[in-house]
Amino acid sequence: MNTEQFQRNSMYIETPDAYGNDGKNFDDDGRAKRTGTWVTASAHIITAVIGSGVLSLAWAIAQMGWVAGPVVLFAFSFITYFTSTLLADCYRSPDPVNGKRNYTYSQVVRSILGGRKFQLCGLAQYINLVGVTIGYTITASISMVAVKRSNCFHKHGHQDKCYTSNNPFMILFACIQIILSQIPNFHKLSWLSIVAAIMSFAYSSIGLGLSIAKVATGGEHVRTSLTGVQVGVDVTGSEKVWRTFQAIGDIAFAYAYSNVLIEIQDTLKSSPAENKVMKRASLIGILTTTLFYVLCGTLGYAAFGNDAPGNFLTGFGFYEPFWLIDFANVCIAVHLVGAYQVFCQPIFGFVESWSKEKWSESKFVNVDYAVKLPLCGTYNLNFFRMVWRTTYVIITAVIAMLFPFFNDFLGLIGSLSFWPLTVYFPIEMYIKQTKMQKFSFTWTWLKILSWVCLIVSIISAAGSIQGLAQDLKKYQPFKATQ
Repeated sequence: MNTEQFQRNSMYIETPDAYGNDGKNFDDDGRAKRTGTWVTASAHIITAVIGSGVLSLAWAIAQMGWVAGPVVLFAFSFITYFTSTLLADCYRSPDPVNGKRNYTYSQVVRSILGGRKFQLCGLAQYINLVGVTIGYTITASISMVAVKRSNCFHKHGHQDKCYTSNNPFMILFACIQIILSQIPNFHKLSWLSIVAAIMSFAYSSIGLGLSIAKVATGGEHVRTSLTGVQVGVDVTGSEKVWRTFQAIGDIAFAYAYSNVLIEIQDTLKSSPAENKVMKRASLIGILTTTLFYVLCGTLGYAAFGNDAPGNFLTGFGFYEPFWLIDFANVCIAVHLVGAYQVFCQPIFGFVESWSKEKWSESKFVNVDYAVKLPLCGTYNLNFFRMVWRTTYVIITAVIAMLFPFFNDFLGLIGSLSFWPLTVYFPIEMYIKQTKMQKFSFTWTWLKILSWVCLIVSIISAAGSIQGLAQDLKKYQPFKATQ
């Protein structure tokens, strides 16, 4: 994989250069004048951060308790905000105010750190993207199953087991994605991203509202404690340790947005300086998100106690009103239909660009055939694109069927992406750009922060892998995930 491939196919597609600059309608790089402000940037951040990760926060708090749970949430909040301020200074290089613009995260890494680290950044991004698409297949199928089970509980009573297999719904989700993946220029369907964002806020707000209602009405007694699930009562000693590690990974996943920070910053107008505006937007975005997360996590824990389900909208801590539970889970599924495409399109673009360069003479790879479709106009059919994209969706669906475990997978994705993309690269780029002296006070504590976060990522990844292994032993492929 060469560096140009990574640069051209980073997480978001660059807009084309403008064809001229009259000084009024174009920015200093010849592109159409950017109009974004701290308000729009804050909205983008909140939309990017609040997603399916919020569903596991009640479970994560339950593993650590009233003290450690919120402390870990706030710690990730602070680290994410701090490293986002470092990354904001790297949008322009070598000078953060007057330097050359970098349009994507990987372009920033290439501009400041160069070849080898640029390739490592691309590798980390694509591993994260693949993991997220698998995780979204799992989450969407669990939500679809939850709708069916919710109606079953309403009809037959809560004592009924209402077993339903996830696999048919994963296959259905994969079929939808196979069709959507054949659209060559999916990024033009911006309406789907808007719908996905609305769905995200809808199901998150429903979960929060139901938790508040459950706490307010009292109901059955729930057990909570300062240290979370109790050894000897809820879990064994080793299970407590592994679950705590996994919960850390779940929280890391919930805060992941470094991948899109540079792309958001690239929407800002140049006066005042983009880095100052982005730092303000990051502060507002992270504070808002943290408040929402703390409410969802702590109120979810208060509602369910140490028995908090891994996904508080599909774990059936809530049974009624069943129609609202159904609506929330439909929102999750619709959100993930769009979100899957957002994350898989850069993978498609990278592989297809690399293949066209590798086999430039191949008609199978390079030739498009115009096909007229009723009501849809002309569709450019490319056999390589059709085969490759269909194969990718099938592979992710098969992996999801083998490992259909929501919390474990979220924790693993969060662990693998948190350190390199949120901590390591922003710190290394800031040190390089500011020409910081080795072993100075600031250099030392920045390196210590990076190493501590690496250790946290490793132990949370270990917890998630151990959880996957344990769940796989118990898993019966055609029996419902409860």
